[in-house]
Amino acid sequence: MIRKVITALGLCLICCSAISQTNTTQVDPELRLALREAITQADSFVDRFDAEVWLMSKSQPLARYIKDPKRRMHVLKAVHREATLAGLRPEIVLAVIQIESAFNPYAVSRVGAQGMMQVMPFWKKEIGRPDDNLIDMDTNLRYGCTILKHYIQKAKGNLANALAYYNGSYGRHTYSSKVLDAWASRWR
Repeated sequence: MIRKVITALGLCLICCSAISQTNTTQVDPELRLALREAITQADSFVDRFDAEVWLMSKSQPLARYIKDPKRRMHVLKAVHREATLAGLRPEIVLAVIQIESAFNPYAVSRVGAQGMMQVMPFWKKEIGRPDDNLIDMDTNLRYGCTILKHYIQKAKGNLANALAYYNGSYGRHTYSSKVLDAWASRWR
């Protein structure tokens, strides 16, 4: 009799455990669809598995800033593409964007810097492209990643100094510390 009760309790626990695991591992269907589309079009990844792992690992922390799963995947894919093209770690670019604009593509600073990476408009004139739209995410990322890469090279790989150059605060590391903290705590 005791054996039957123990066996019945064991089976009950196994069933409850299976039901509980099923409920906690359900994936948001919108996120699944957005991820599937992003992975198929993820041209900066070496393979599909790398894309899936990276996009999923960065989607969760980005959800705080971008609620819509499709938009989130679009931003992650663009950041990865432009960072990779510039020879940067995409995670550093995500940290810069978090601190610069909190992922607001329409952000404009009090000194006139625009877009997610807060690029100064004078760069358009400097490179002979006055009609470029710095609010356009792809354009902004291309400018921002290129500028950041330049400053990393100028700082001979010293990321704290490069970030201070990028922010226009060379000599002080308040901004650099914020970006590096964001990178370490959220994006790495």
